[in-house]
Amino acid sequence: MATASAKARVRERPAVVTAILSAVGYALVIGTFVADLPIYPELTLAQVDFLTHAIAVVNTLATALIVLGWYWIRKGAVQKHKWAMLGAFGLILLFLLMYLPKVGGGGTKEFVGPTLPYYAYLLMLAVHVILSIIAVPVVLHAVVLGVSYTPSELPNTAHPRVGRIAALSWTISLVLGVITYLMLNHVYGWEFAAATMVVH
Repeated sequence: MATASAKARVRERPAVVTAILSAVGYALVIGTFVADLPIYPELTLAQVDFLTHAIAVVNTLATALIVLGWYWIRKGAVQKHKWAMLGAFGLILLFLLMYLPKVGGGGTKEFVGPTLPYYAYLLMLAVHVILSIIAVPVVLHAVVLGVSYTPSELPNTAHPRVGRIAALSWTISLVLGVITYLMLNHVYGWEFAAATMVVH
């Protein structure tokens, strides 16, 4: 009964729910980067490296699920589409559980390489970050609508339109994130930007 009541409230105000969830997400990320939140344990270089590689794997899997979800909805396989997109969303939550402690407790890496690849890296990283910021409310809105309406009701909501924007911005952001990860960690080089890093 409580679950049904909560679902009804979400259906009545999906934009409000989206705004609240978006604000929480933005606050966590901004707080981690700007406010130096004292909630993360100090990480070693090995731990940061492990999280970096794990995040790349998670983002690659999330991209694959989004592409599959897009393919399945085009084929009319609504249930497969739903589980693919929810799976991708779950992986993004897992990404945040790894990314925020990595940045808050470890630090960030700076690209070290030739000038032209460096500027290409910065451009892709900028687009990745901008699209990540844009994707938050549209992805959340698509998910909120997707879980609070039945498949037969969804075509009459903003879900199809918002979902297309969410999938496109999310996919491009993830792909660019993986490319910049490869450039930074496997093609060129890096150095830590955080002086508090414990290296051993």
